[in-house]
Amino acid sequence: MIQVIFGKKGSGKTKRILDMANASVKEAKGNVLFVDDDKSYTLSLKPQVRFVDASEYAVKGKDSFYGFLAGILAGNYDISVIYVDAFLKLVKADAADLVDFFAKLETLVANAGCDMIISFSEDAANVPESIRKYQI
Repeated sequence: MIQVIFGKKGSGKTKRILDMANASVKEAKGNVLFVDDDKSYTLSLKPQVRFVDASEYAVKGKDSFYGFLAGILAGNYDISVIYVDAFLKLVKADAADLVDFFAKLETLVANAGCDMIISFSEDAANVPESIRKYQI
């Protein structure tokens, strides 16, 4: 299952996703992964949350990001939930260009048996309906 937190920059998305990641450690049946584009929030996460700085792996663009996630899931069968902050920075695409990408992501996480929570720096009203359906 994919869930998306929409909002403009400064609307509290990152704080919300960090709080969700920290809280999920208690209930998660597997590991909790937090992906960001830099290390600035490393110390805001509980030690049980695996932090991955995607910029260390040259993740630039939606195809690169998809391959990055697929590789993580292929090598780690114990991931319950993946939190992704700064999603649009990582995929480097406009919301309108991500409809097919979200369909691929949905299949990826369903096959892996995990959930994905994404912070999306855009107002939900400016996003295609097929992506808006993931809003929490």
